[in-house]
Amino acid sequence: MLAAAGWAFLGASSLILGAFIAKSGRLSRHGLQLLIGFGAGTLVSAVAYDLVEEAVTVSVTGAAVALGFVAGALTYFVGDELIDRMQGPSETDVGSGIPILLGAVLDGIPESIVLGLTLVSGGPSIAILVAIFISNVPESVAASSDMLAAGRPAAWVIRIWLVVAVASAIAAAVGYAAFSNASGDVIAFIDAFAAGAILTLLADELLPAAHGDSDKLVGLMTACGFAVAAALSFNS
Repeated sequence: MLAAAGWAFLGASSLILGAFIAKSGRLSRHGLQLLIGFGAGTLVSAVAYDLVEEAVTVSVTGAAVALGFVAGALTYFVGDELIDRMQGPSETDVGSGIPILLGAVLDGIPESIVLGLTLVSGGPSIAILVAIFISNVPESVAASSDMLAAGRPAAWVIRIWLVVAVASAIAAAVGYAAFSNASGDVIAFIDAFAAGAILTLLADELLPAAHGDSDKLVGLMTACGFAVAAALSFNS
């Protein structure tokens, strides 16, 4: 359990790194967009080659995959809508970063559970671990930048990501202890839930933010991110 928690915290620690990058103010808007594009590509690869593929492989009936995917997508959508309604017009205009934070939680917790489960059969999945670490950085930088622009204190932003990282570590430990003997459909639901939340986050928040200035180089960076994460998946 402790090993699972440690690996998951390592993967989620890049969320804290992203907050420090945003706090430094040294990353230009263009650089941020390229970084988000690269991270989006790694997330697309994680959805395709790690989460959905694993869900389909272990699922007994296939229904768990569909239900988990829809549940993840709807959970993110509903949570995002609730956040938008709670925010004032001024926060919406500048972007509070909370929707991306929500996405990081909704995909990070199931991903950490999945990472914990990989330890049941041996060592952690390096492909999943690296994909989580890489994709977390642009998510955190984008959300942290928006939260700082909305007036959130830097210490508050760093603390919130630390909480998410600790929650991810706990989730991995729970995944290792509680789901190691779970049925294939339960594992498939968890994988597909993360996939649905990630894909909705990508379409709703990350890709629009990456292409805010209509920079076509972002598309190339997205393809690079996908290729790097896919290569890690194939070689793991």
